[in-house]
Amino acid sequence: MRFRSKAQTEPARFQMAPMLDVIFLLLCFSIASQIYARWETEIDITLPTAETGETPRRLPGEIILNVRQDGAIVFNGQILDRERVASLLEDVVRLFPNQPVLIRADGRTDYENVVRILDICRRCDVWNISFATGVPEEDNR
Repeated sequence: MRFRSKAQTEPARFQMAPMLDVIFLLLCFSIASQIYARWETEIDITLPTAETGETPRRLPGEIILNVRQDGAIVFNGQILDRERVASLLEDVVRLFPNQPVLIRADGRTDYENVVRILDICRRCDVWNISFATGVPEEDNR
């Protein structure tokens, strides 16, 4: 008996549907990881160091206020004046009362500039405030 058919099988072709699925999944993963990996940093800010500081877990929707050495307040890459920061915080507190705020001040910033930010937060009823610090570099001896 002969079980082999006389019809010849075609060579395997490149399947586009599985390839598109893989590309779509890679795109979704990239977008999702970019959202969670985003950490707003101001390049010309040198954070003060603290030996007992810990790296906190990022909270969703955390507002990061950068304070430059000259006292300028940077939020989302834009320099804002104090009135605009107060307006922004008032809007956020109205919508999300427990919204965390992270203050990243340059190590050489005058204490007065940081106190002004704290005063704005207090006037806007922001109570969940934290300060960013760097990790001290170890001496290579």
